[in-house]
Amino acid sequence: MAGRFYDHWQVGDRLSHDIRRTVTETDNLLFSTMTHNPQPLHLDAEAARASEFGQILVNGTFTFALMVGLSVADTTLGTLVANLGYDKLVMPKPVFIGDTLRAESEVVELRDSKSRPDAGLVTFRHLLLNQRGETVCQCLRTALIKRSEA
Repeated sequence: MAGRFYDHWQVGDRLSHDIRRTVTETDNLLFSTMTHNPQPLHLDAEAARASEFGQILVNGTFTFALMVGLSVADTTLGTLVANLGYDKLVMPKPVFIGDTLRAESEVVELRDSKSRPDAGLVTFRHLLLNQRGETVCQCLRTALIKRSEA
């Protein structure tokens, strides 16, 4: 199991996740249509070309989901009870088709669970960066994570 148990985390732990992902036109098209998002900036090349971006803008909810997904193997895979919330989500730079994205995570808070003695709450700050090192998405994720049995 790749994820860490609650009692194996410390505030200040930092991770650079190895998996990178180049965003494709198909990623953006499928995600936008699966989520019923008809925004022309995501789907209409002519409308996007006429916008301030000059090209298709990748769906922001795909960007957010990819950021969390890239972090899972190193953080909560096999140890997660539940994600409890996402806070302070920002997207300071746009993502375009062809951008290669990578994620970083930092533990910013640990709290014992009051209702679950077998688990604790870990708050991660997740960052998603493009190939130029620019932050394109950031959030705080609070996860309820199992304690180790040892």
